[in-house]
Amino acid sequence: MYLTIRGDRPISEVQSEFSLTFPFLKIEFFRKENVQRQPQPVPVKVPQHLTIRNAWVGKGSEGVLEIRELMTVSELELGLKEQFGLMAQVFRKSGKVWLSTTITDKWTLKQQNDHGREISADTITPLAKDRKDLNADL
Repeated sequence: MYLTIRGDRPISEVQSEFSLTFPFLKIEFFRKENVQRQPQPVPVKVPQHLTIRNAWVGKGSEGVLEIRELMTVSELELGLKEQFGLMAQVFRKSGKVWLSTTITDKWTLKQQNDHGREISADTITPLAKDRKDLNADL
């Protein structure tokens, strides 16, 4: 798949496009912000109703990223950071919850998606239907 990154593109649109190819994975974008009583800036999730421009860290750029099934999670996240100035994190569906893939970031996107499908077999809810529930806290 090819993912188009533009500053004016809504984050929700990028997330939906990614999830069409990988329905048991979701991608979230973060930016570092100064938080009271924290010595260093901390990652804060960028709400999906905002545009990619709001997720850029430093000087962002636009373009197209090729995402392959055999790409690892860490390769995807690094590509988004290096090519577009985006801090991203991939999450895998596990039943009714979403888990960060930081421990398994050496797995391919296909492995992650397949594992999410297996774990969620009894509770399958397509991402498009439950995305509203996931972002209710925003």
